[in-house]
Amino acid sequence: VQLQASGGGLVQAGGSLRLSCAASGRTFSNYAMGWFRQAPGKEREFVSTISWTGGDTYYAFSVKGRFTISRDNAKNTGYLQMNSLKPEDTAVYYCAAAKDRVSRTAQGYDYWGQGTQVTVSS
Repeated sequence: VQLQASGGGLVQAGGSLRLSCAASGRTFSNYAMGWFRQAPGKEREFVSTISWTGGDTYYAFSVKGRFTISRDNAKNTGYLQMNSLKPEDTAVYYCAAAKDRVSRTAQGYDYWGQGTQVTVSS
């Protein structure tokens, strides 16, 4: 699976962005999808994940209630809607695909996109 993340940008605190993750190469609907982020000087951290059906979703505590993960298997695309953004959300956001099941750890994913920068100004 090849993944292409997009939708990042510069936004003021309190604003919103929607990230997209376009998949190609294999049947996207066979894979769970996750979003991770990495801020400068920090380790990559889990943000959210969604099962291949879309029926199960999980979020990091820091984004729960503000971010919403979703997917459209017909379009081979996953999404991360980010609302009420905070400066601490600033990071490079990566989408990833897992063959087996949803996971909160990076090791659980088999394919990764290139990342998209999200910058939230105060």
